Amino acid sequence: MTGSTFTILLSGDLTLTPRLRDTLARSRFIAADGGMRHAATLQVEPELWVGDFDSTPRELVDAWPRVERQPYPPAKNETDGEIATAEAIERGARRLILAGALGGERSDHALQHFLHGMSLAERGLDVLLTSGREEGVPLIPAVSRVMDLPRSSLFSVIGLSDLHGLTISNARYPLDSFSLPFGSSRTISNVAEGPVRFSLDRGRAIILARPYDLTGA
Repeated sequence: MTGSTFTILLSGDLTLTPRLRDTLARSRFIAADGGMRHAATLQVEPELWVGDFDSTPRELVDAWPRVERQPYPPAKNETDGEIATAEAIERGARRLILAGALGGERSDHALQHFLHGMSLAERGLDVLLTSGREEGVPLIPAVSRVMDLPRSSLFSVIGLSDLHGLTISNARYPLDSFSLPFGSSRTISNVAEGPVRFSLDRGRAIILARPYDLTGA
């Protein structure tokens, strides 16, 4: 099987929207433990299912008997999601879609997905975190990003460090080579005027967008 785009099914919130359906077209799929519950919603059959299966009900296992399972002991050094992304990279992934990475019952897991996504981006992978309703993209130095957002939709830039040389264009509140101290809320709740371009000279940030939230109109 060929293809360099992999979707990792994680156990956070996931809503199948038209935008998500288009994003997942021609992707390969790997499920991480309880994230397998999203396979039915997406109408896909993952090629691999990894994890310790501590959050997987028996009926879910019974529903997918043909999917290869790769079990790990609960006492392990990585999350199921990190194991799944490692498997995807081993199989040739260059683009990773972390579906179900946002929200859910475990805030610690959601935060770890942000940090893991950032580390993957710094290794040269193209990364998208999504719940269907909300999308996250790592922003790192020297890599310009364009998010194809509907006009009037909301987005924020969350700094994970001091930011230097932050540029945001085609937005209601543009910035040009701006310096943002760590912890500042200056870049929360901006409004897209169409596709938005981002660039950064130094620092680490996550762009969080709500393409179906047009309350900025």
